[in-house]
Amino acid sequence: MTGFAASAALALASALALGAPPATTDAPDPSARYHHQHLSWKSCVLGPDDDTGKDLQKAGAQCADVTVPLDYDDPGGRTITVAVSRIKATDTAHRVGALLLNSGGPGGQTLGDPPWVRAAMKGVGKRYDVVGVDPRFVGRSTPLDCHWPTGSQFRSAGHDRAGFDRSTGLAEELARDCRTYEGDVLPYVTTRNTARDMDVIRAALGERRISYLGYSYGSYLGEVYASMFPKRTDRVVLDGVIDPGRYNPRLLRGAEPANRHALRDWAAWAAARDPAYGLGGDRDAVLAVVRRIEAAAEHGPLRIGGYEVDENVAPLVVLNGLSQDDDSAYGDFARGIRDLRDAADGKAVTPSAWLADMLGFLLTGSDSAYGSVQTAVLCGDAGAPRDPETYWRDVQRARAQDPLFGPVTNNIGPCAFWDPPRERPTTIRDDLPALLVNATGDPRTVYQGAQAVRGDWPSSRLVTLRGADQHAVFGVYGSSCADATVNAYLATGRLPATDVTCAARPAPAP
Repeated sequence: MTGFAASAALALASALALGAPPATTDAPDPSARYHHQHLSWKSCVLGPDDDTGKDLQKAGAQCADVTVPLDYDDPGGRTITVAVSRIKATDTAHRVGALLLNSGGPGGQTLGDPPWVRAAMKGVGKRYDVVGVDPRFVGRSTPLDCHWPTGSQFRSAGHDRAGFDRSTGLAEELARDCRTYEGDVLPYVTTRNTARDMDVIRAALGERRISYLGYSYGSYLGEVYASMFPKRTDRVVLDGVIDPGRYNPRLLRGAEPANRHALRDWAAWAAARDPAYGLGGDRDAVLAVVRRIEAAAEHGPLRIGGYEVDENVAPLVVLNGLSQDDDSAYGDFARGIRDLRDAADGKAVTPSAWLADMLGFLLTGSDSAYGSVQTAVLCGDAGAPRDPETYWRDVQRARAQDPLFGPVTNNIGPCAFWDPPRERPTTIRDDLPALLVNATGDPRTVYQGAQAVRGDWPSSRLVTLRGADQHAVFGVYGSSCADATVNAYLATGRLPATDVTCAARPAPAP
């Protein structure tokens, strides 16, 4: 018994001996109605064009809506719903429990993920209820949309003060739009509230504890949930690990070296396939094409079909092309760079499918909801500097080291114009026996973040995918070593005795 518990017990015994009146019954838990709610499971298909619902139905999943309070400080007030999907365990004799998923973002929809995660889990998947969740304000969960003209808050600062001022004006406009359209809910769009929703889902599923698989931002959500509800987690896998000490609205700062490395690796791949893509016969020649595109955009917008790609957007296209280390993604990116090169040379260009989707995301409001929620979570979780000059100085310093990516990762964003967060950031627990997974060349959640978390959590283990510029590994990259390690942990609940290093797959011949 701890000193505090012993003292409390002695105080209680003394009070009883002195004839103190009996303690009053605890007040009812105001959140109990959410924890004990009955879920109505139904088909996931919303209509004839609902491909996600159809895929879920084919996999045997059902869907339900979980009611949660908008404001956990006012559980009797306004409520919202959180959509969940579930493929139930079929090996009920050896059932482990529920495995909740989050695919990152923030703002990513996870409702449709159980079928492919279940497949990646192979035989062990039969022992789990695999549960997808669209977090609050995402997808089918009381969606939020600030009606932005873009799907992303991120922009490059460009090459001079005029470019930076344009990006500052856009950031201020995006923040203003969110206050106009969604100001009443913005204070409640936070990771802490998403974690609270997860615990309501846990209780509504009838589980004492939940297992969890989170990718990218989902790793931070897992860290927060395990810290807020330390007795509610079972087996935890964090893939693409965020160092909570570096989590804030300027999350991409420091990712420049990893992105430079990924760009060089892609350029070498494209050079080896010069007959197919025509970008140059060696890595330096391909990188020179990228620099030529950047320089042309600085002189004036590039016309790509119906889009104009200026110096604030062109570097972001390059950044967004670097996250998956495989031939398909590399090929899509190479075709997009070829289109941008042709536009820089003054040619009429009809964008390839990947580039058309990317420009639609960046330059139209078709994915406004995604960017809105992503930004609202980041701004709601932690404050950001408010003086534009802070960002300008950071951009100038970063530009000297990396003229392409530095002005993107250090640039100003809407959080500079956001209301202060309603809560302080979560103090992440000192240790968690989790399985961490990260590629050494991950350009989004850099490997140093996974190493930092591993150092802070001696009871955890780290699975390293060495030699891959890959964001998200388990069930995505195709590493039999990494996948088998994750599945063995999910099957047994026992972490590997030591950290595990897996080699990248051999590069295919051109």
